[in-house]
Amino acid sequence: MDLPIPAPAEAASPPPFLLQRPLVQASPVILASPHSGRHYPLAFLAESRLDPVALRRSEDGFVEELFAGAPALGAPLLAATFPRVYCDANREPWELDPGMFDEPLPDFVNTASPRVGAGLGTIARVVASGESVYRRRLSFAEAVARIRDLWEPYHAALDGLIHETVQRFGCCLLIDCHSMPSFPGENGRAAEMILGDAHGTSAAPRATRILEETLTGLGYRLRRNDPYAGGYVTRHYGRPREGVHAIQLEIARSLYMDERRIQRLPGLDHLRADMDRLVSHLVAEDWSFLRA
Repeated sequence: MDLPIPAPAEAASPPPFLLQRPLVQASPVILASPHSGRHYPLAFLAESRLDPVALRRSEDGFVEELFAGAPALGAPLLAATFPRVYCDANREPWELDPGMFDEPLPDFVNTASPRVGAGLGTIARVVASGESVYRRRLSFAEAVARIRDLWEPYHAALDGLIHETVQRFGCCLLIDCHSMPSFPGENGRAAEMILGDAHGTSAAPRATRILEETLTGLGYRLRRNDPYAGGYVTRHYGRPREGVHAIQLEIARSLYMDERRIQRLPGLDHLRADMDRLVSHLVAEDWSFLRA
């Protein structure tokens, strides 16, 4: 059974990301998981209004495990180790809710984005169910520390990996891997996966189509850009005119995990095998048409 929260000593804090590289990178395809981190600082747990399981429901649970086979198949895998509710790597670095802080925020902070309005900025005010995370207001220095120590290293690693890949292959295809909750009222016909390419602006349409056809061929029901068209990572890094293409992949949690208890289900092994098949197909594909 999965424990609700790993509880390592503070001195054993992991690095902000894990980058697993293949012995030889075989193609311009790279994978990233910005929301599957589950190292919760003890001080954060102590000051939160929510219990550990409620906090964990904001995770893209076990997504890095679904793609754990990618490095052996020739594709690098980057995964954040810090949890989304603590610092969200799929936001701008300074999307902050001024109501969360005990002091005025600097002018450079984006306080007016729709994500901030929903309470889901770089430092989340609420979890997905709408419950407040904190018992108190934060200092701006706390936000700065999280962004400097977690957000920035993760994005430096991702940016570096993209740059290396473009230098080697002349292009890069980033698959940004996420999970999504069940949609009420759609049982039986709900999309099992959603591809987001910012409505055709973050990746070549042919690249999205290849990914779509491969997953459909594996038996999954797909939609495009509805309701997830891609977050900060997809829109920021997806620059097709420069040979960098980014597609967000959302996977239904009901396929592989108990969403309420945050526990793996037997379906995880089957889905992981299918994600190996997906990565194998993508690595074998000729992506030369992605070059700028």
